[in-house]
Amino acid sequence: MALEDLQHNFLTAPLEDLVRWARRASVWPASFGLACCAIEMMAAGAADFDLARFGMEVFRNSPRQADLMIVAGRVSQKMAPVLRQVYDQMMEPKWVISMGVCASTGGLFNNYAIVQGVDQIVPVDVYAPGCPPSPETLMHAILTLHEQIRTGEIMKRRAQGTPTHLGTDGGVWTPEVPVTVRMGTPK
Repeated sequence: MALEDLQHNFLTAPLEDLVRWARRASVWPASFGLACCAIEMMAAGAADFDLARFGMEVFRNSPRQADLMIVAGRVSQKMAPVLRQVYDQMMEPKWVISMGVCASTGGLFNNYAIVQGVDQIVPVDVYAPGCPPSPETLMHAILTLHEQIRTGEIMKRRAQGTPTHLGTDGGVWTPEVPVTVRMGTPK
């Protein structure tokens, strides 16, 4: 196809939109499964749920090749420094999904050995509720993160240091409590 056959068809867009599109379409998760939620995270990458359609078919084993950390399961006090080290080694920009009740709040393990919320160690962008959350919930959390990346609100929040999130009407709002992925009741 020659250049004269193009008929003046050009694709134009602001550079920021193209960069956000590229970031959204190439999120590479790091494998950081700690408990029973990790089984559901692995199931999300299997053939039934197929994370490959989002460009996330390979969970990276090196934090230097990943930009999304999915913390799946309870985080012990001994594991907390390792989790922080893996987070620090990830490339920028980086995102975190807290998967499950234990990662988000400590769950039913309210004792000295379990961290009562992974947000005490790393900044969390999306919370996926459940015990354990289903692969559909994780996929919904990933799509929520993709939407935050696409709109650019997640980068503005990091620059300002305020926890802004997308509202149901597409507007920005500051929550009093962490935002979780809200899903309907399963049938």
